[in-house]
Amino acid sequence: MKTKTISTFDRIMSDKKRKAKFDQGYQDFLISELLIEAMEAENKSVRTLSKETGISATMIQNLRSGKNKNASLKTLFPILKALHYTIKFKKTR
Repeated sequence: MKTKTISTFDRIMSDKKRKAKFDQGYQDFLISELLIEAMEAENKSVRTLSKETGISATMIQNLRSGKNKNASLKTLFPILKALHYTIKFKKTR
C-alpha cells in the first residue's frame, strides 16, 4: 500500500493553534496588500489619505506595513471609503 505524502504546509495547518496563528497573519497581510494596491491605483500617499480621513499617517502606515494587528472598523471604514472601497458583510451560515 502506498503512503500518502503530506506537505509541510498541510502538516502545520493540521495543528489548530498554528492554523489560527497563520489565519490571523494572513488576514493582516490581505489588509496590507489591499491598502498598498488601492493607494497606488488612486495615486494617494499616506499623508494625503491621512488628511482626507482624519486618521493619523502613522496608523495608515502601520496598516500598510502590517504592524497594526488590531484595526477597528472605525479606522478601516474611512480609509476604504477614501479609496472607493466598501466593506460587505456576508452571512456564512
